[in-house]
Amino acid sequence: MAGHDKAKRGIPPKGNFNAWYPAIVEIADLVDKRYPIKGMDVWKPYGWKAMTLIDGLTRAEMDRTNHEEYNFPLLVPEDLLEKEIKLVTLLKKAREEGVNPSELRLDEEEAGFKKEVYWVKHAGENELDLPMFLRPTSETPMYTMFSLWVRSHGDLPLKTFQIVNTFRYETKQTRSFIRVREIHFFEAHTAHKDQAGADAQIEEDAMIVQNLLHDLCFPAIVSTRPVWDTFPGAWFSNAVDVVMPNGRTLQVATYHHYKDQWAREFDLKYEDANGQTQFCHQTTFGMSERMLGAVVGMHGDDSGLIFPPKIAPIQVVIMPIAPHLDENVIPKVNEMAGMRKTAGYRVKVDDRDIRPGTKHYDWEIKGVPLRIELGPRDLESGQFVITLRTGGKENHEENELLDVVSNSLLETEIELRARAKVHMQKFVCEFPGIRQTDIGWELVSELEDDKVYELAFDGNDSDAEVLERATGLTFLGDCVEVYSEPRPCAVSGRMTTRKQHLARMY
Repeated sequence: MAGHDKAKRGIPPKGNFNAWYPAIVEIADLVDKRYPIKGMDVWKPYGWKAMTLIDGLTRAEMDRTNHEEYNFPLLVPEDLLEKEIKLVTLLKKAREEGVNPSELRLDEEEAGFKKEVYWVKHAGENELDLPMFLRPTSETPMYTMFSLWVRSHGDLPLKTFQIVNTFRYETKQTRSFIRVREIHFFEAHTAHKDQAGADAQIEEDAMIVQNLLHDLCFPAIVSTRPVWDTFPGAWFSNAVDVVMPNGRTLQVATYHHYKDQWAREFDLKYEDANGQTQFCHQTTFGMSERMLGAVVGMHGDDSGLIFPPKIAPIQVVIMPIAPHLDENVIPKVNEMAGMRKTAGYRVKVDDRDIRPGTKHYDWEIKGVPLRIELGPRDLESGQFVITLRTGGKENHEENELLDVVSNSLLETEIELRARAKVHMQKFVCEFPGIRQTDIGWELVSELEDDKVYELAFDGNDSDAEVLERATGLTFLGDCVEVYSEPRPCAVSGRMTTRKQHLARMY
């Protein structure tokens, strides 16, 4: 970590988020972006530990809800992609025309991931008869297998998940954790007897998301995406958007209800209790390292990262002060560290022979929640000094160590949630309104660049287009939290409790 003292003073202010964010992910040693493929960063141990701790929270939720972990192959044969494209194109066209998918014939239009995938066309010197691609997501390979596994109602529900790398040829500007080409991806896929089973799964997904957001210490806007922004293979899509410090929203999770649309294409059916053949109803739920990007962006400050305790790679750093003046300092520090490790905390002893101020800078940049100092004077008084990354420095009795650390980590979580709530209130504003004039629609007042606008909206697609054109912003969709009292729709004036948001999205 040599040089971080100097680097800290070189961190751009967080107010300049577009410069602060890429600087901090490298200065804090989360990733190295110098790998010679754009959008494919090398995870450093500190960043990877944070990501695996997020994965651990996710796995705990999967275990609690009886999902089982699988690991599917990375390569998918081209003919399965063609099958997906055919289905997605059909469903997209049916939705646009407002008809049942079975009534349509396909044209040549292509939807789905074909333009985004990485192709494998050779094996050694041999050209493959059937090209393969690196998975962009796993509906196609998984459902191919689901149809072999599900035979009767006794095989349902089938609740699966995997945490794997997926690949998409991203053409926009890449940004660590936010927009990458190799994605660290969590995906849960379920199959149910009927729509009611899938409905219940969507409700369970919503609760899982809230549990994870609570542990990561920030709120989010959860919306049912508008029809034109729903994943084409889904009946509806719910998305979880975090408001970043530049006012842009970052979609960190989605969960989709597929009804039986994919099951019909992949012949995923079962025999019910009456001996009748039925198609399954399905859901998917996806998240990526964008969750870590949201943690960095939401909680960091001008001095560096601030990790929520549950995903902090190091929760407590213990620093011996002037150990050369008292040979008992180092043994006591090691004893304190051992006590915390035994209690299940992630602890590091920083016994480097450098100035204490430099150590504080280092761990401040890395966002360690708690820093403890112990020197000869503390040994004499039977005390220690604890500094919270969220602010505050206190002296405590040595015999209070276990309680103080536990309480301080809890205080850190509470403080981060409070700050995140204030952050949301700062960036989410009431929409000022729009009116129709002789020359068209115009805004009642100018919009600010870095804000998300909340509004009542109960209009149709053309009403939505009016708003998007006038504002230059994008609809997030129907917020799952509605207004307690009806309000007039921003365009039509009809009274409604439907809450919507307009935002600039990543």
